[in-house]
Amino acid sequence: MKTVQQWYSEYAESHQNKLNQSIHYICVPLIFFSIIGLFMSIPNTFLAELSGFDSLLFVNWAIIGLIVPMIFYTSLSFRVFLRMVIFSAICIAGNYFMSFVVDLLIASIAIFVLAWIGQFYGHHVEGKKPSFLKDLQFLLIGPAWVFEKMVKK
Repeated sequence: MKTVQQWYSEYAESHQNKLNQSIHYICVPLIFFSIIGLFMSIPNTFLAELSGFDSLLFVNWAIIGLIVPMIFYTSLSFRVFLRMVIFSAICIAGNYFMSFVVDLLIASIAIFVLAWIGQFYGHHVEGKKPSFLKDLQFLLIGPAWVFEKMVKK
């Protein structure tokens, strides 16, 4: 099993260009945010009946969908796990409040598509393929790497 530093080092190999890094600082969190929104767009009737609680803020499919990624982040380090739990909670709250203003599904799809366009443009500028094409686990490393880089600045 790779250490968190090994993951970050390997991820950083295809993220050397400053423009690509800047694009990632914006687009990676937006993709994560939009995926939370997509999961929260799934009707939660079953979960509400199961829990006896009917609030999209606390009962939604995003919370279920985050279990496996959080186990992965825990395996990297407690610090990574904690950052990602906090960011996930912010994303859930943000999507919850956004759902009062716009159609959450449509907004999440739009954010997802636009952020991926940005990501692929950044990799075009970089001249290297995205890391996740080599290993899908890099889809989870990306957000952790972005926050690690932001904290260090």
